[in-house]
Amino acid sequence: MRIIFSRKGFDTGSGGAPSPIIDGRPISLPIPTKRRSSTCYGDLGLGETVANVTKGRICADHLCHEDPMFFDGRCLFGQCGAAQSHLRRQGVGPGDVLLFFGLFSEDDGRERHHRLYGYMRVDSVIEGDGLSAGHPRVAAAPRPHPHTIGEWNANNCLYVGHGRLAGSADPRLRLTTAGGPLRLWDVPAWLTETGLSYHGRADRWHDGNRLEIVSRGQEFVADIGDREEPRRWLEDIIGIIAG
Repeated sequence: MRIIFSRKGFDTGSGGAPSPIIDGRPISLPIPTKRRSSTCYGDLGLGETVANVTKGRICADHLCHEDPMFFDGRCLFGQCGAAQSHLRRQGVGPGDVLLFFGLFSEDDGRERHHRLYGYMRVDSVIEGDGLSAGHPRVAAAPRPHPHTIGEWNANNCLYVGHGRLAGSADPRLRLTTAGGPLRLWDVPAWLTETGLSYHGRADRWHDGNRLEIVSRGQEFVADIGDREEPRRWLEDIIGIIAG
């Protein structure tokens, strides 16, 4: 079994600001786009929020890349190119769990930090000729998923499974260590044993179960095998997200 930490949503490079925490709830803003989307921020009820966060640079009628897409206890997550090649090399597929994280701050912009905001248990992967808006696993979605629109890399695919967004900014979902810096995470002890893809350098692993994460990269994979400790940790995290 694998646990995948998947970086998504607004950050300083995509969107130009952290996603907000409003009334105690993390609101992950999907990144802006100009193509391969039919969904605007206003369609998601995020028009006012994105305008406030970006000080009017991005508004309700701007197209966004809604991915991952959550609905009715389900999740669709698309990936392609080098990032999908990495997931394939790591053997990611049905039975694995994605933990989505992003850059957040309180609605007044204080203290940027990374935190988990959602999860998906993968039960199938759609790729090749089967990847279209008409696929029965995709057609139930409330809006067209961007990875079913337009031209993508040959390895374009959709991961499908059960998933939920966090209803609160629980401190146990925070990754960045208190006081920062942003890229220094508090991690569970078991992660120092399993390791994490893209984090093979020994000098990234600090005393006290802390990890300095790489500055870019979308998915970091931990192969936990049959270990009980990370499985218990994962179920605790999913329970917190599900509320």
